[in-house]
Amino acid sequence: MSMCIRGCSPAVRFCQKLNRLKTLDDDMMATSLKRCLSTVDLALLGVGGMVGSGLYVLTGTVAKDTAGPAVVLSFLIAGVASLMAALCYAEFGARVPKTGSAYMFTYVSVGEIWAFLIGWNVILEYMIGGAAVARAWSGYLDSIFNHRIQNFTETHVIHWNVPFIAHYPDFLAAGILLVASFFISFGVRVSSWLNHIFSAVSLAVIAFILVFGFMLADPANWSAREGGFAPFGFSGVMAGTATCFYAFVGFDVIAASSEEARNPQKAIPAATAISLGLAAAAYVLVSTVLTLMVPWHTLDPNSALSDAFFRRGYSWAGFIVAVGSICAMNTVLLSNLFSLPRIIYAMAEDGLFFSIFSRVNPITKVPVIAILVFGSFMALLALIFDLEALVQFLSIGTLLAYTFVAASIIVLRYQPEKTSQSSEGGGTKTDASSSGSPNPPAQQTDPSVPADETRTLAQDGGELKEYESFSDKLQLVERQKAVRERRPPGTLMARWEPYLGRLLGDCEPGGVVAFSVLALMVSAVSLCAVLVFGNNQLQLPVWSFSLLVVIFSLAFLISLILIWVHEQQVNTKTFQVPWVPFVPGASILLNVFLMLKLSPLTWIRFTVWVAAGLLVYFGYGIWHSKEGLREQQGQDVAARYVVLPSGSLVETLQSVQPEGQTHTPVPENPNVNR
Repeated sequence: MSMCIRGCSPAVRFCQKLNRLKTLDDDMMATSLKRCLSTVDLALLGVGGMVGSGLYVLTGTVAKDTAGPAVVLSFLIAGVASLMAALCYAEFGARVPKTGSAYMFTYVSVGEIWAFLIGWNVILEYMIGGAAVARAWSGYLDSIFNHRIQNFTETHVIHWNVPFIAHYPDFLAAGILLVASFFISFGVRVSSWLNHIFSAVSLAVIAFILVFGFMLADPANWSAREGGFAPFGFSGVMAGTATCFYAFVGFDVIAASSEEARNPQKAIPAATAISLGLAAAAYVLVSTVLTLMVPWHTLDPNSALSDAFFRRGYSWAGFIVAVGSICAMNTVLLSNLFSLPRIIYAMAEDGLFFSIFSRVNPITKVPVIAILVFGSFMALLALIFDLEALVQFLSIGTLLAYTFVAASIIVLRYQPEKTSQSSEGGGTKTDASSSGSPNPPAQQTDPSVPADETRTLAQDGGELKEYESFSDKLQLVERQKAVRERRPPGTLMARWEPYLGRLLGDCEPGGVVAFSVLALMVSAVSLCAVLVFGNNQLQLPVWSFSLLVVIFSLAFLISLILIWVHEQQVNTKTFQVPWVPFVPGASILLNVFLMLKLSPLTWIRFTVWVAAGLLVYFGYGIWHSKEGLREQQGQDVAARYVVLPSGSLVETLQSVQPEGQTHTPVPENPNVNR
């Protein structure tokens, strides 16, 4: 048995290395970046990140090819799902005001390798998002000049007929990305003011579209003669919802900017709610106007809104919309180029990515190298890939990040608190729960109970001493009962002790919750797989389909209930997601369902990118991880205390070697007394 344990110990240590958590500094507000963003700045960054090409291009694409006029419902469902994810981002951004967004949140609660994979996919998300916006920006500008730029490039420069890439290189899209990267490198204040200007123009144009568009609305365009409101049915609505997630990916720029916010505890939740509400309202109203102005099946996917006004005879209005759309897309470009280098900076700062990208310019206080290098990569993607291929691949990374952030919220909320100091690495180890929560340690005491009464209870093993009156005894008993009912996070609630105590009462704090989160994820994937593939690809009989749906639904609900019956952290200083674990659980279920609705080609591309990320992690990140270096420094020297016959305590030092290796002990020094 001992041989088996000894043989498995390397694998155990390797798994522990992959799942180690990030150690947070005592001063969460300390940063090498510049804290200068207000709530308004963050809200406008969020609006700019969400209201752009999705409004002016994606609306027409989904309406014509996927959902019809029911694109209104697609945006509404996507907005609700994004709201649940946004609440999770807001809590994390307020509690852990560090740059890195979903990467950082996963690192402090789930583990290192999962954090790296999330960060790796978020990098791709921002690069593809910026390239897609640049392509849409170029297409809208080209539409103003009757597609002369595209025709000239295909005729006189080059024309490709290669699968999966664009028919012609878009030099205009690549050029605007390089110019935007140059401006972003001047610092956060320059980026913020540029975003303010473009956002103001974009909101004014949206107001014009809504007012003038409702004046031109024709309800007959939603009639059965034109195909009805939902010509592709419920399946089309949900498929459109998966694509419409692209419209709401910009809100995480707020969490990514938390390290540069003046007061992140208040600004992050407020800015997230404001920006998401404005963006959702804009998408729903504009998609309603667009499908009422012209029949949905006649829309031009490349420039739907401006083309609709042109076809109704208002060419001047189409020109205003085209100019406004370019300004809106500029805000999305700025948002992507603003967030991308900060994710890379966070990963490089932790040692999981190449250290050159963690360098911050001493004057502008931004990671200039990361901005310029990955801005160039983004320009290359915009040069060779078309808009449709970019948009389809974008949603899967976003949905995966949302899923892990929602799971991380559950883990963090029920995580046992750790307030003890660790000498490993020569510093103080503080996890996310203790740094963001004002809760006391595991053994809590009632502040209303005097110290002498508490000591009396402890000394006498809980037995009551003689008191002057019977009412004093009753009062002390009630206080003692209240103290016993308040339990540390991750343990079973006192009110469920009579029912579940025999089954769950002896488990370690947080252990049942961790297992239940894993079961929650597995049951969510299984349930969604049956719902998506059961009738079509798998062709299951009705009884088998129904039985599997019932089984996996019960497993999902039981997992939620097992989490809910445990104590969770209560933090009144920062924002917290309401109705945990049900809101994060619903977010996980919906995100997984939408991921499975994406095309198989998208999953193939995703698998290739994840494989490339694993090569980077195991080739570089795992060897340069600062958490790994901190662990090694803590294990280099260990202290051994020996009690001498005289009663004095002597400390001797010895180096710690891995199992199976011999070491030469350092001779004891009797002169070192403690």
